[in-house]
Amino acid sequence: MAEQRVDVVVIGSGPGGEGAAMKASKEGKSVAMVERHNEVGGGCTHWATIPSKALRHTIFRLMEFRSNPLFQSENIEVSFPQLLKTADRVIRDQVSLRAGFYDRNQVKVTHGHATFIDAKTIEVDSGQANGKCERIIADGFVIATGSRPYRPDDVDFTHPRVLDSDTVLKLQSTPQSITIYGAGVVGCEYASIFRNLGIKVNLVNTRDKLLSFLDDEIVDALAYHLRDQGVLVRHNETAERVETMDDGVVLHLKSGKRLKTDVLLWANGRTGNAQNMGLEALGIIPNERGQIPINEHYQTAQKHIYAVGDVVGWPSLASAAYDQGRFAATHLIEGSCDQRLVQDIPTGIYTSPEISSLGKTERELTEAKVPYELGHSLFRSLARAQITGQTVGMLKILFHRETLEILGIHCFGSQAAEIIHIGQAIMSQRGSANTLMYFINTTFNYPTMAEAYRVAALNGLNRLF
Repeated sequence: MAEQRVDVVVIGSGPGGEGAAMKASKEGKSVAMVERHNEVGGGCTHWATIPSKALRHTIFRLMEFRSNPLFQSENIEVSFPQLLKTADRVIRDQVSLRAGFYDRNQVKVTHGHATFIDAKTIEVDSGQANGKCERIIADGFVIATGSRPYRPDDVDFTHPRVLDSDTVLKLQSTPQSITIYGAGVVGCEYASIFRNLGIKVNLVNTRDKLLSFLDDEIVDALAYHLRDQGVLVRHNETAERVETMDDGVVLHLKSGKRLKTDVLLWANGRTGNAQNMGLEALGIIPNERGQIPINEHYQTAQKHIYAVGDVVGWPSLASAAYDQGRFAATHLIEGSCDQRLVQDIPTGIYTSPEISSLGKTERELTEAKVPYELGHSLFRSLARAQITGQTVGMLKILFHRETLEILGIHCFGSQAAEIIHIGQAIMSQRGSANTLMYFINTTFNYPTMAEAYRVAALNGLNRLF
């Protein structure tokens, strides 16, 4: 059996693992990357963020074409599998780019499943018929194995009409109708994607409102626009059983309702990939959803073994996972890291229109009895939105009534996930640099969507007098 000795082993090459490996390598440490799949990039690149967002972008462009009066006579029919092919190019480009990172930074990538033999040794099983294995010994480890869709035992995911967020990207035909069980981020995003293709959508929510962690006004806007597009949203419903047929799937709800559609997309939660790694023998016990407990420094019960990204749970964002990986590697090497850098993480939700949020919501500020005020900017009033035709949406700034400190920024509409970063740059400042006056006294290019900040700031300031 081959044996390798390095300073740091990173398990999982998604955003969290990549961030940790690159940071450790830049600090002069010898690093080994272990990736279970044949290519680097993790679930983010191959099954989640990249393919779903590439699919969404392609559908958006198709919608633009169909709605353009210059092409009303054109009748272009595109199947779901054809649209999925557009994501392949992006995935290939991402894999090539990321493989280059490891090559240039002299990080050896070993493919296979990693299992801890003891606290300082892992065994990597390639899964090949010849039983080829390799042992890697290191002083420090970062686990970044990600997560997978949660699959209840009583749902038959072997049936071709029962899908999760991984297998939906292998759909071989265009369904006429779909039921999506679970109205979290994944469920809402796919509801937008399928409805924009003209597919009938049932969105079943186990709670009383969509995405309750968002600002209430944004949630209300999302619910309105999903319904306006034709999505049938059903709140406070719980699945009782799933009945599969040759011509469809029936979702039986505990309320007595039965929803029959061509396919069912089960999007009710995710499970951390922490199984069969020998963690329990080291005193590292994942919870019932496969998530690894950590402290504020991303350390597990074994202080030299860190965990980051989806395998630790919240916030389950690719952007946050990369930073977590960097900070975990920093703490592993230097014994400390700046936790402040990972506060106020922006959320991007790629519904149609998209949503982005940063900082506190009105609900949170009200409960904390913080004297705040708000400023609105409706996209329909912006010249750039009128030019592009993307007039649905708004920007909302929450700020302290006395100090004018920016407390939260919430955006709904085209390019929301981009627009939010202007406000993020100001919110990250300390003291007087983080106030509403920055947006009031700054000259923005005209016409731009960024101008929404000045409009919202003036709107908010007017509320104080």
